[in-house]
Parts: sequence; C-alpha cells; structure tokens
Amino acid sequence: MRGVMMYGPGDVRTEEREPPGIIEPTDAVIRLSATCICGSDLWPYRGEEPLFTTPQAMGHEYVGVVEQIGSDVKNVTVGDFVVGSFVASDNTCDICLAGYQSRCRHNVMMGSIGTQAELARIPLADGTLVVTPGQPDRDLIPSLLAASDVLGTGWYAATAAGAGPGRSIAVVGDGAVGLSAILAAKLLGAERIIAFSRHPDRQNLASAFGATDIVEERGDAGAARVKELTEGYGAYGTAEAVGTQESMWQAIHSTRPGGYVGFVGVSHGVELDGLQLFFSSVHLHGGPAPVRHYLPELIQLIWDRSIDPGKVFDLTLPIENAAEGYRAMDERRATKVLLTF
Repeated sequence: MRGVMMYGPGDVRTEEREPPGIIEPTDAVIRLSATCICGSDLWPYRGEEPLFTTPQAMGHEYVGVVEQIGSDVKNVTVGDFVVGSFVASDNTCDICLAGYQSRCRHNVMMGSIGTQAELARIPLADGTLVVTPGQPDRDLIPSLLAASDVLGTGWYAATAAGAGPGRSIAVVGDGAVGLSAILAAKLLGAERIIAFSRHPDRQNLASAFGATDIVEERGDAGAARVKELTEGYGAYGTAEAVGTQESMWQAIHSTRPGGYVGFVGVSHGVELDGLQLFFSSVHLHGGPAPVRHYLPELIQLIWDRSIDPGKVFDLTLPIENAAEGYRAMDERRATKVLLTF
C-alpha cells in the first residue's frame, strides 16, 4: 500500500509499505477514503520535535470503510463507514467516562501508527470508531475527516473557553483548529467572536464561520485590541490554538479576570510565570482534545449539512504528492491539505 514516511526534517516521501493486519482482537483495519496533513505534523517536519522512529509513518486523521475486525470487536462491522479520533481509546475506563477519552488509561496515539496511508490499523476499535448513518456522499468526506481531529479539537477549545449565548470569545490561531474553534463558538451561541489573523484568505473563512471581528495585532498589542473591543475587560473566554509562549500569554491577556482560556495548541517552549498567572485570575483548561467525546454530535451535524468544516481544506493533492503538501503548509500557502488515493 502507499503511505507517507518522514525520514527527518523536510524529508517526506510516499512509499510502498506493508499493509497492516489485525494484531489484537480489539483491532480493526480500515481502507481510508481520504487522509490529510495536520499542523502538528509540521513540528517534526521543521525539526522542532523528534520522530517516534526513523523513518516514521505519518498521519493521525482518518475516515474510511472497515475491511477487517478482530474477534472481540462488536460495535463495528466490515463495510461500515467510520470516523475515529486521533487518539484510540477504550471509551469505558473512568477517564473516558468522565469525557476525556484522549487521556484514556489505555490510549494509543494514532500518530504512532500513521494514517497517511491507504490502510490503517485502528486499536481499541469499539471505543474509537463511530459509524456514520450510512455511506456518505463524496462531498461530505472532507468534513467528516475534519471531525477526526481539527473540528473536535476546535470544539473542545471553544467549550473550554466557555463559549455560550451572549458571550465574547477570542481565538488565537488562524489554522484549521483555530478556524474550527470559531465555527464551534458560533454554534455554541457566542455573540462576539474575535479572530486573530493576518492572512486575508483565513480572515475570509473566519468571517464565514462566524467571526465578528478580525484583529491583526499579536502579543500584548493584540490583547490590548481585544480589550478595546470588550469595554476594557477582555473576552469572556479565549481559545488558544497555537502552542507557543507568545500565543499562550496573548490568550491569557486577552481574557477578562474570571474568564476562561481553552488551550489546545501543542505546547512548545511554553513557561508560565506563576505571579503573572496568579493575578490574571483566569481558568486554564485544555490539552489533547477528547475528540471521541464529541464525534457522535459532530458527525450528525455534518450529516445533516448544518456545518461544513471541510472548508478548512484549501489544497487537495494525491498522496504521491504529500511532500508538496507539507511544503505548502510549512510555507503557509495552504491552511490544511487533503490527500486522496
């Protein structure tokens, strides 16, 4: 089968790989209908995060049709079209039942398996995979794929930021997750949604998803601009979808005392001064998004065509051209790249 491998920073190749099979009786194997490149894949691509192995099979987002199931799998059958989270979970342990499937006691990070490939083994299939109401129309596949990570992650960020009726929400980050957080905040009823962005195409999509204000300033200047827009107090909550020192403080300083910061950007070099944090008086909540918790609701919204999160994909390439997809995202020529077979 064809699959994407990373050999080191900037070195991405599409190669023939051995197809996966059932290893554990709780596994399933799916044939992907599409896959994609995530912003977090750029960290090892830029040499800012080590690979699990060298070379490493890439990818953690996936949708497709079940081809094989292990002997203990009961919730999915061969032929089902399924969506799964970027973290495999049993969905039965106490942490899962509390709504934090991404930190399941038995979690498996799908990035350690690699789903930028024609076939993928899905551990803990019963707890990880959600069956769609039927075989989807082709045009729904990008949105269903978005639900596997960026939509669910944006939803978690907006929820952790306290998005709700009558509230003001700021969003730091205009990548696919930040844009998804804007979409989520809108659906959750936020009255004012302030998007940080300097890129016209992303600004346009942010507005289409529900942003009421666009702020181009960053850092303390960006936070000051949010306060100007919110009667001097700051937003009720802020979704942080980048993961840098600047973006985290930008989110905290954009939030009013007593407000909420939902941080979902994978942290790189973030250190928080305790005294500054103490006097900010904000709630911090985030981490790896429990996408599995939201999948049933998000799939139904997509199925009913109430939302179209697939718009975050602005470049589609065959999997053979995955290396160009990585370059396009690294150079910010693309927000998110869809890979086809």
